[in-house]
Amino acid sequence: MLTPKQHDLLLFLDTSLKETGVCPSFDEMKNHLGLKSKSSIHRLLSELEKRRFIRRLRNKARALEVIGLPENKSLSVKLKPVANDQIVSLPLCGRIAAGLPIEAIRYPSETTPVPAQMLGSGEHYALTVDGDSMKNAGIMDGDTVIIRRTSHVPNGTIVVALIDGYEVTLKRFRMKGSSVALEPENDNYETRIFSADRVEIQGELVGLMRTY
Repeated sequence: MLTPKQHDLLLFLDTSLKETGVCPSFDEMKNHLGLKSKSSIHRLLSELEKRRFIRRLRNKARALEVIGLPENKSLSVKLKPVANDQIVSLPLCGRIAAGLPIEAIRYPSETTPVPAQMLGSGEHYALTVDGDSMKNAGIMDGDTVIIRRTSHVPNGTIVVALIDGYEVTLKRFRMKGSSVALEPENDNYETRIFSADRVEIQGELVGLMRTY
């Protein structure tokens, strides 16, 4: 299982090595992923190495090789214009924590049908909600949420937030100075505050489906 940032970095490394034969620099990786700190790159590379997608060449500076790629290279789909009654199959990328933190997003092994009229432009994917911390916003345990992939959202948006490169949660986003508040919609849970460089927005909530 890979998070979107791990997935993007792995494909960037693979493409760069195949095209140039040279591993990209930390600055190039950081800029490609839109990250602010090199420490985030270190964490992502460590996770990729731990999961045996890459191998570092110890006796060479800035050298590594990609030794594995996921079977499915796409975490999301880019939509084409469709008729209002058309059904679109979105990747179902595992479970998202709306309660206690869990690790997500898993590599998609299945899809879920979604009415096209629920979706706008851009790339989308689906997640299954795990927990009840967003119940006051009408998001219940077991719901399927539809996420539009983006890294920039206004305050008050319900987002998929990646914390420290490995922990993913569904919360309401608020930027306060140089800090990020991830707010639940359930009085049994507390708002969590992080420095901005620890949180990456992976997408915004655009729809929800429920099976009775």
